Amino acid sequence: MVRTERLGVFLVLVVLMLGVLACPSAPPEKETHEKTPEPEAEESVTEPEPVETAKLETPVTKPEIKPSEKPETKPEPPKPPANPVVVIETTKGNIKLELRPDRAPITVKNFLQYVDDSFYDGTIFHRVKQRFMIQGGGFTPDMREKSTRPPIKIESGNGLANLRGAIAMARTSDPNSATSQFYINDKTNRFLDKDQDPRGWGYAVFGKVTEGLAVVDAIAAVPTGFHKGHGDVPREPIVIKSIRRAN
Repeated sequence: MVRTERLGVFLVLVVLMLGVLACPSAPPEKETHEKTPEPEAEESVTEPEPVETAKLETPVTKPEIKPSEKPETKPEPPKPPANPVVVIETTKGNIKLELRPDRAPITVKNFLQYVDDSFYDGTIFHRVKQRFMIQGGGFTPDMREKSTRPPIKIESGNGLANLRGAIAMARTSDPNSATSQFYINDKTNRFLDKDQDPRGWGYAVFGKVTEGLAVVDAIAAVPTGFHKGHGDVPREPIVIKSIRRAN
């Protein structure tokens, strides 16, 4: 009986041992889902391609000249104003005259005022003498004397002489009586200058002929006579058509 109980216990122990050996191990309490990080991609180590750059030329610049370094240039002296020029248009041709306001300012201003007023248009050379002078600027072809402005102060002795071709103011015995009448010397007449006038006045020269001296000679050579109480009057009127400024 005892042997039978021992055998039973032995069998129970064997069964228990076999059960333990046959059972699988227990699972972990929780499953982890973490992944091993993948290796990062390798950085490129290739050399970058060369980039073409435009060649820059160094600009050529002129050296700047400072105001203090600029070369000094002397200003040109102002040109003196040109002397007035007038043209006398006559029935015998044209006579060009250069006037001298630097030597006879009063006389030139007076003469040019008559010119600008067209006062001389239609007057005549009413007194002419060959190898002496031709005088005009005061009478119409019918020998009517024109009204004038007041007389001017004489400007003789101004350094201009009564040479051939010189123009001067006619006057009476009063030295300060010149108005509109003038004369042009057909030859040199120095006895009309102040320094050779016994009375010490002379006649005021204020310009000279620059073109048309042959016309002066032609006028001085025309036949003359008496007309309405005046001598040396051209028998055929020598008319001054106009006197105009040329500059």
